[in-house]
Amino acid sequence: MAKDLGIAGVEIRGLGKEIYTPNIHEFLPENIDATVSKFKSLNMEIPILTSGAALADEAEGKSAYNEACEYVDLAQKLGTKYIRVMGTNKPEPSNGNFNQAAMLYSSLCEYAKKKNVMPLIETNGMLASSKEMLNFLAQTESDNKGVLWDVHHTVRYYYEKPEETVNALKIYIKHVHLKDSVVNDGKIEYRMMGYGDIPVLDSVKSLKSINYDAYLSLEWLKRYNPDLQEPGIVFSHYANYMNVLLRQI
Repeated sequence: MAKDLGIAGVEIRGLGKEIYTPNIHEFLPENIDATVSKFKSLNMEIPILTSGAALADEAEGKSAYNEACEYVDLAQKLGTKYIRVMGTNKPEPSNGNFNQAAMLYSSLCEYAKKKNVMPLIETNGMLASSKEMLNFLAQTESDNKGVLWDVHHTVRYYYEKPEETVNALKIYIKHVHLKDSVVNDGKIEYRMMGYGDIPVLDSVKSLKSINYDAYLSLEWLKRYNPDLQEPGIVFSHYANYMNVLLRQI
């Protein structure tokens, strides 16, 4: 479907009932070569593997680190540039041990560097604040570090304008998540692109100002919100919407 829609890559977070990507059937050792060949034949790529590793979780930090390393190992085999990790696994600001997270992230960056993979820390939870993110990155001496900018979280939870976030994080931004929403009675309700009030156009314009030329990835959370529209409708709409939007800039 992605190929038919002119989409260049597919971000992998899970498949079917399996959310842990290294356990997905198509990525098992006996199947991975065929999967890589299939993507090459379609002239498509997997730009990022999206782990659920939350490095600031006090009790689960070590297991999160081990999970992230498994994602790095798989990314190397797939020829995928990036994996995603988080501070905490809640999108809204939440407490965590960020000193622990910074230490684990530093080690992960060095581990991944040897495999030509870069772990990206997402603007999620407290790290959706550009100020907090810069403080976090300052604790990582490795040059193999970067940010996955979730536009929704920086706007919705910290009320940052896109140009503020981009001006703060600049060269660290390597991958972007887009989704749209509205707030009704204090609750976030996700919408198809353009049907909410997230400033997507301003975000893309800000990215253009720093010559960002990587992916704008639609994150459609149907696994956790079953009532959301079906992917066949949503991704077709997204491809058309973004093509029109990109022509405006």
